[in-house]
Amino acid sequence: MRYITILKGTQRAGPPPAGLMEAIMTLGAEATASGELLDNAGLSPSASGARVAVTGGELSVMDGPFAEAKEFISYAVYEVRSKEEAVEWTRRFMQLHADLWPGWQGECDVVKVMGPEDFGPPQ
Repeated sequence: MRYITILKGTQRAGPPPAGLMEAIMTLGAEATASGELLDNAGLSPSASGARVAVTGGELSVMDGPFAEAKEFISYAVYEVRSKEEAVEWTRRFMQLHADLWPGWQGECDVVKVMGPEDFGPPQ
């Protein structure tokens, strides 16, 4: 099963602590070596993006930044046997933030990526 995790948080002034980035790289190397981490990257602030929406049958495009209090910061894609495994990798990632970046607050969504098995047999 494939899961995507999306980290959201409030951006603080300045970069994250060096120790945090080193710990994240170590955890990422472990997840990659196990074959479970397929892809990950940081995301630019919403000011550099756009939102495309359909409302009332009309298409609209709005440039960022967006008013949400939290920004998307990064994502990771895992290939695991269960949701619990995806949650465990995410828990370890978030624990690094709690341990190494005092005062930082954020959340990470864990969402299953749908595959052919989720749509039933071909028609």
